[in-house]
Amino acid sequence: MKKLTSLLLALAMVLVLTACGSGTSSSTPTDGKEYKVGVVNYLDDASLNQIVSNIQSQLDARGKELGVTFNYADYYDNAQGDAGVLNQIGQNMIADDVDLIIAVATPTAVTMLSATEDTDIPVLFAAISDPVGTGIIESMDAPGGRITGTSDKLNVSDMIELMIANDPDLDYVGLLYNTAQDSSTAAIAEAKEIFAEKGIKVIEKTGANTDEVQLAAQALVAEGVDAVFTPTDNTIMAAEMSVSEILTDAGIPHFGGADSFALWGAFCGYGVKYDELGRKTADMAVEILVDGADPATMPVATFDNGNVSINTETCDALGYDLEQVKTAFSDITSDFTELQTQTEFDSQS
Repeated sequence: MKKLTSLLLALAMVLVLTACGSGTSSSTPTDGKEYKVGVVNYLDDASLNQIVSNIQSQLDARGKELGVTFNYADYYDNAQGDAGVLNQIGQNMIADDVDLIIAVATPTAVTMLSATEDTDIPVLFAAISDPVGTGIIESMDAPGGRITGTSDKLNVSDMIELMIANDPDLDYVGLLYNTAQDSSTAAIAEAKEIFAEKGIKVIEKTGANTDEVQLAAQALVAEGVDAVFTPTDNTIMAAEMSVSEILTDAGIPHFGGADSFALWGAFCGYGVKYDELGRKTADMAVEILVDGADPATMPVATFDNGNVSINTETCDALGYDLEQVKTAFSDITSDFTELQTQTEFDSQS
């Protein structure tokens, strides 16, 4: 009888412990669960690779904090700017049954959303300047559907004020961009209006690939422009190392719509900090996957423009005094980052 009682007590203890363990596992994220996170990059450039790098490192940090794994390593891909490859990547993500797709840049987000239209896979975009204008969301506060994300919309007016502060006699500006980049067209239209209001002449030169962009930069040098303006354009960003060399050798400052333009040689990058944007994108992925947030009602994250990144090597090569430049810019912003040309944000192998 004693043995039977002991056995019954032991069995009861096992059942209690099992029940407790089961309850903990199902009600908290700290159970070693793995989430399959597709990360799709549009192409290799300093801006987009910087975003991807920070998404990945933040997912690692949040996974360690929560006791889960965000497996992006097995589900990372890069389209290298090829629309056909993007479509195939979308199909691969479906076949891999990923839990969420992070789409970096506008073309990536548009394609991933379309490719997965017959699924319930949430899509999280990173660095789209005008997500409403592209038609992928209904509004910034309530995106609707399966998609939300982070926006890098540029404050064009302030960027132009920086150009004028740097050169009060500015009267001829080159606009360098890709007409097929949704992130550029609206910003260029706004810039043309502002320059016209200020009586500053502009000339547009465009390119759809690195070779064309280099030729466009050389054409701007031949035109004798005082400065060059580029918004958050990935085609120009991909060619920035050669563009900055062409323009700097001619004594022409290049102003780009992201800190990473300066990272790859432009005199000045202005706009959001892409490391911050990448980390925020990862945090939103965690909210959707772990906390069950609904992308349809999850507001698009925006960031304060205002950080000026100055390439000190290019500043010196142009014959500018760094402290005088910062003083000239101080009426527009006090948020400065000094950096040198580097290639640390390589693509994931």
